[in-house]
Amino acid sequence: MESRPQNELEQRIGYRFKNQALLTEALCHSSYANEKRTLNCNERLEFLGDSVLSIVVSNHLFRSCTHLPEGDLTKIRASLVCETSLYEWAKQIGLGDYLLLGHGEDASGGRERPSILSDAFEAVIAAMFLDGGMDAVTPYILQFLPEHFDRPSEAFHDYKTALQEVIQQNPEERVEYVLVGEEGPDHAKQFRMEVRLNSNVIGRGSGKSKKIAEQMAAKEALMLMGEKV
Repeated sequence: MESRPQNELEQRIGYRFKNQALLTEALCHSSYANEKRTLNCNERLEFLGDSVLSIVVSNHLFRSCTHLPEGDLTKIRASLVCETSLYEWAKQIGLGDYLLLGHGEDASGGRERPSILSDAFEAVIAAMFLDGGMDAVTPYILQFLPEHFDRPSEAFHDYKTALQEVIQQNPEERVEYVLVGEEGPDHAKQFRMEVRLNSNVIGRGSGKSKKIAEQMAAKEALMLMGEKV
């Protein structure tokens, strides 16, 4: 499908770019850049956007959650800057409709792929930061955050820690996470992990990073154990 006009996206996000080229680059997936060879893909902007997102979220949590210790703040921040959250936020603004994708990526459902949407969301954050500074990007990011954080569990599910707490009831047991495979190009790598208890596989998971794959493997292990997740 053809991408929708950028000005529609600007209306959705409530920001008008002075430098339209920044927004174009933020929306340009590597598959499109490789086909056209006239545009830069959004990977460098994604790198910057990840840092901008982290500092905005960290500052907000530090100022608004004075009742929570560092450990809880870290867990909440991790939940807010993970692929799952970014994917949901990207869907809220219909970001997939505006992406510039190569024909193959578009035909294979790239506009709905969580890794592509979450990366593009970070790239848009970086583009907005470069175009308008922190004053522009901060309110944009904060609109996606929940109003209150009373407990870290409300925003974050650390399946690895939960699994470790279950296993620690038997001190002689040993858990390890093992990388068993990885597929795809560098910009869309998928990792497959197994979590093993005393060398026995008790869960499997996959994700765009090893950390995500480990969390998914731990989640499966908890479910198989009958634990609530």
